[in-house]
Amino acid sequence: MKKLFIVLFIVLFVHPSFVYSEDSEKVKSEVLADTGSSWNGQKLPPYNGKNPRIKILKITIPAKAKLPLHKHPVINAGVLLKGELIVHTKKGQELHLKSGEAIVEVVDTWHYGKNPGNEPAEIIVFYAGTENLEVTQKK
Repeated sequence: MKKLFIVLFIVLFVHPSFVYSEDSEKVKSEVLADTGSSWNGQKLPPYNGKNPRIKILKITIPAKAKLPLHKHPVINAGVLLKGELIVHTKKGQELHLKSGEAIVEVVDTWHYGKNPGNEPAEIIVFYAGTENLEVTQKK
């Protein structure tokens, strides 16, 4: 048990490009962008007096993997590039996504995703946050 805790700590806090699902399978999270500036270097205009931070992730969820319960304090949306994904809220709501479909994610709502398919699911997610605010909070 102690070894598992050490491995999880290293993976989650030392190497941010990988996380483990509840099923102990690797979920790959690749940062495609994490910035407060546009492509030409100009700072993005503030939201409600705060400096914006745009983050884009490509997340790969292995077949049959279930993500841990989490929530997002920021607006985010994504497109499932391949596979399928079912998103469940803690209140029992469910959304079934198939390849090519878009999602505008719930905000400040506990939920988890599960890949019911036999192939990895790949999704690109865009987060519209602010500086010093994590885009995902785990329970």
